[in-house]
Amino acid sequence: MAVDGGIAQTPHPPTLGSALTHPNITTDYSEALLEFVTPPFHHFADTLAFLDDTHRFVYSQLENEILWASSMPCVVEGDASIPIAQYGSSNAGLMKTAYRRGLGHRYGRMMQAIAGVHFNYSYPDAFWQLMHSVTGDSRDLQSFISDSYIGMVRNLQRFGWLVPYLFGASPAICASFLGAQPTSLQKWRQFSYYAPYATSLRMGDIGYQNDKGGEASIKVDYNSLQGYVDSLQTAISTPYPEYAEIEMIRDGEWQQLNSNRLQIENEYYSSVRPKQILQGEEKPTLALARRGVAYLELRSLDVNAFQPLGISEEQMRFLESFLLFSLLSPSAAYDDAELAAIKYNINEVAVRGRDPGLKLRRAGGEVLLKDWANEIFEQMTAGCDLLDKDTRVHLYCDALQRQKAKIADPDLTPSARMLAEMEQNGEEFYHFALRKSREHQQWFAERPLEDDKRRHFETLARESIDRQKAIEAADDVPFETFLQHYFAQS
Repeated sequence: MAVDGGIAQTPHPPTLGSALTHPNITTDYSEALLEFVTPPFHHFADTLAFLDDTHRFVYSQLENEILWASSMPCVVEGDASIPIAQYGSSNAGLMKTAYRRGLGHRYGRMMQAIAGVHFNYSYPDAFWQLMHSVTGDSRDLQSFISDSYIGMVRNLQRFGWLVPYLFGASPAICASFLGAQPTSLQKWRQFSYYAPYATSLRMGDIGYQNDKGGEASIKVDYNSLQGYVDSLQTAISTPYPEYAEIEMIRDGEWQQLNSNRLQIENEYYSSVRPKQILQGEEKPTLALARRGVAYLELRSLDVNAFQPLGISEEQMRFLESFLLFSLLSPSAAYDDAELAAIKYNINEVAVRGRDPGLKLRRAGGEVLLKDWANEIFEQMTAGCDLLDKDTRVHLYCDALQRQKAKIADPDLTPSARMLAEMEQNGEEFYHFALRKSREHQQWFAERPLEDDKRRHFETLARESIDRQKAIEAADDVPFETFLQHYFAQS
């Protein structure tokens, strides 16, 4: 963001390397929306240390810009104020930019400027081998692993409303985000909107959504890996008349990759995704079909405005125990009715999760959020005890107890704390987020990166630029042919 909190109009700094090929520093939808990717680590402390180093290096390369402390952007002057990310002249780079243009045409750029934290998690091979042996499952190991991960996905959707309740940090937004759109949100002072019991407006109807309902509705099958792959591939290959009205090429630039319900798999928003590591320009569904699920990507975390890194170790420990609970709990296939209940629960918690009388849908009936949450916490206790066997102190059990306290007292949630600070300081949402952003900037500035780490990031930047140039030089087919080859993979 610019130092005044508006969306930066400057290109991705060359000193950060190539957004196309850098392993750790890239961009999401916009040139202004940095994305930091940590390598896989065995311990959360290592993940956070690397994330801290990345922030410190990036700040050393920024001029008159700051990293925004909130998921929701401010001072948005319409779609035109959000510059689409650029990845160079290679076919792979042009595809990434064309895909983003398509998202802008389909859903508007404003929605794409929302930021979040993705929590990627996998279990080691030794764990799966032991689980496979203990359960006496007759399937081959990879099938057992993939089916177990898909079962986790179903449970993380069933119980996923708990994440925005506990960690949601977007109870208010700038009026500029809505533009002239009507809203049911309440006015906060002059330039903000909010919902009194909201936890994560990012996860609600005004957040990132691509299910238009009716005939445009995309139904993804989470009851098996094959069903998941087939349903996404169907959406990618099914034409949609509304998108066919978007011109494909304008002034020599591709405006979307195709006019189908989904351009590619990543266009479908889900709070959790099964993932496989891609090989080259491999389609994600093809990678899953070939090699099964390698890890899960939990996508429902707001940026934590109270943490300079956007997430804390306590959050990560709770999430690890929550994933273990989701793995070990029964996970029956679900039907359309349960899927509708899942969507209802997420949206209700996003918009009014701190309402003490809020009831969620479960098994054809209703249950108080606080009662369901306490049931989950009770069942998570054994898993936390197990995870704490590798620690000298009760880190997982302590993290669980601190989250349990938020059920008893919703004022302890990040969303409630944000509104309380805004009220205490007489602030708009913009002023709160800008104040937190500057506090975080100062925190990083007071700890310059060590020389060896700085040289490491500088080397990564140079190498990524060289890789981008090599990719551009190696292209030997027109972009249209490249796309045909990409979508013809089978």
